[in-house]
Amino acid sequence: MRCPFCKEDQDRVVDSRSSDTGRVIRRRRQCLACKRRFTTYEKIGESFKLYVVKKDSSRVPFNREKIIAGLQKACYKRPVSAEQIQQTADKVEEDIFRDFDKEVSSAFVGESVMSHLRLVDKVAYIRFASVYRDFKDAGELIEEVSEVIRRTEHIGQPKLFNT
Repeated sequence: MRCPFCKEDQDRVVDSRSSDTGRVIRRRRQCLACKRRFTTYEKIGESFKLYVVKKDSSRVPFNREKIIAGLQKACYKRPVSAEQIQQTADKVEEDIFRDFDKEVSSAFVGESVMSHLRLVDKVAYIRFASVYRDFKDAGELIEEVSEVIRRTEHIGQPKLFNT
């Protein structure tokens, strides 16, 4: 593994952790040349392709980078780290590969992203939901925000907005 900082290829693994499903391995590494640390993610290669079935019934190959791009847009200028975005994408990917072999609906992918993003950042969740659910008017958006506020107050967390 090449160090992303000094480009040397001598490093040591400091810590290794696998995901719940064992499909992704996270390794903390330390470069022996510059002594800086970095993280790598190893994913088990698949001999088959998983396809996402879209609303129009078309099928496209599953692409984790699309999930990450959507999360990055939703989390733009929010206090959400790149690590949290990666972890959220990991959880979504685990949900998908745990339940599906060959095809997964785009609806399942979107709902999985929203369920995990809701726990990370409520505003990012609302942003993602507003695009994903394609609200027809402000009333639908207000209903969704009200539901988030109700859930937040119900579980005893601080209020999201001053109401």
